[in-house]
Amino acid sequence: MDPVSETPTEPLDYAVLNAAYGSLLATLVVVAARTRGLDREPIHSGEWVPLAAATFALSKLVVNEKVVTWVREPFVSETSDGRRPRGRRMRYAVGELLTCTRCVGAWAGLGVVGLRLTSPPAGRTVTAVLAASAGNDVLQTGYTWLCAQANRAQAREG
Repeated sequence: MDPVSETPTEPLDYAVLNAAYGSLLATLVVVAARTRGLDREPIHSGEWVPLAAATFALSKLVVNEKVVTWVREPFVSETSDGRRPRGRRMRYAVGELLTCTRCVGAWAGLGVVGLRLTSPPAGRTVTAVLAASAGNDVLQTGYTWLCAQANRAQAREG
């Protein structure tokens, strides 16, 4: 990642993104604290892996998949040479965010956990779908790797 001095952004642009994330996180904490005594279900340690897998799948989807180009397009230029943020200032900063799976992952995690805390049935459903997608990614990658290994072994033999 290029330093701020080498991008068409200002520190304020990143501060706005941080403030938005922090505000959403603080709101989630307040909602979770206020609803503790109500009919809300806490997140148990057994849910951490599915939530992490769901966050992985959602961030990978947003950053890499063609089907979500419409979200990235206003902020990211996609060419055969790669992806570059568009514009300047906040537009550029959002473009940087949308090209980083770790960055989008933080926002995706906030959304997935927030949904799970505020609407447990919906949160579990979304988490299950996204975790299944992450599992599919792992299995597809493993299958592709095994096929490549088998093809190399066969080529060496023949």
